[in-house]
Amino acid sequence: MKQPATYVELLTGMLAIPAHSGEEHERAGFLQRYLVQSGLDVKRIHNNLLVGLPQRPPSRRRKADLRPRILMNSHMDTVAPVKGWKGDPYRPRFESGRITGLGSNDAGASVVTMIATYQDLSLRLKDQMELLLLISAEEEVSGANGITAVLPLLEDIDGAIVGEPTGMQPAVAERGLMVLDGIVRGKAGHAARDEGENAIYGAMEDIRAIAGLHFDKRSKWLPDPGAQVTMISAGTNHNVVPDLCRYVVDVRSNDRYPNRAMLEMIRSVCRAELTPRSTRLNPSAMDPDHFLMEAVRKSGLRPYGSSTLSDMALIPCPCIKMGPGDPARSHTAGEYILLSELEAGIRGYTALLEILAEMFHNAEKTGRAHG
Repeated sequence: MKQPATYVELLTGMLAIPAHSGEEHERAGFLQRYLVQSGLDVKRIHNNLLVGLPQRPPSRRRKADLRPRILMNSHMDTVAPVKGWKGDPYRPRFESGRITGLGSNDAGASVVTMIATYQDLSLRLKDQMELLLLISAEEEVSGANGITAVLPLLEDIDGAIVGEPTGMQPAVAERGLMVLDGIVRGKAGHAARDEGENAIYGAMEDIRAIAGLHFDKRSKWLPDPGAQVTMISAGTNHNVVPDLCRYVVDVRSNDRYPNRAMLEMIRSVCRAELTPRSTRLNPSAMDPDHFLMEAVRKSGLRPYGSSTLSDMALIPCPCIKMGPGDPARSHTAGEYILLSELEAGIRGYTALLEILAEMFHNAEKTGRAHG
């Protein structure tokens, strides 16, 4: 493989290889070859690429090594293209300072700017921090072979930067997601004789109760939690009172009401049997005293809370979400990233990590621990 001369060539080369979630093998190989030819040590777990992991396992981290371990993470996978693309979404175009292609904004721009930043800083800042880079797969579907498969190697991370399009402003909190399957049971009967117990009516009572949920606690960063019934099905014939009604609830949680709390609240007002598909995509919010928050304040960036979900929900350490691009372009026809945004991404990541390095250096001189 010819080595791309610039991060623009790296991005266009990457975008030319389809990589729907679960189908990232070829794109992972392309990126792995680039990283190896750049002199980096790459560990591949399924289609996830982890760079900078020491040979010692996390549980054996030297006690004498007080350097914080910082993870930079973004994802290589994309959703399928929507209707409305005027050109081939897998033939990226670089014209007038704009790169157009599926996944250019979400999150190819973060991938290549994180790679460029890592190449520049991993050795230069090695005395102040241990920098890791993870380019993960299956982010768009929260798949089992995505970042979840790498988590056993990431249990000793002190802080993480998750690359997603945020206009290079740091999201320090993120809403969680939980999907519930509800089943209301009634009793079948003949509609003409007004027999039975209509399961649809029981579901209607549940839906009214869910719509009327009230939340007293307020989050500093995130909107109130919410629950919406988004699917419903019942009945087999027009003249049979249905004895079963199924519905689906989309639940968006926040740091004051995590998924388990939301589940108990909804169960307390519903007659349905409610089963969560998963509770692992919890909300998150940064501790205001964590060193990442201090670095955000020193950098002059504007922290905010994000309503969209990312791998930030799965990483077992304090995280911020920050990357080049506009979230409104994600998953749209004609998705693009500007060259100026790529340049701003590299500058922004570099500035934040250099602030962290200075903080860690000063803390080491004064004997303060990070955290």
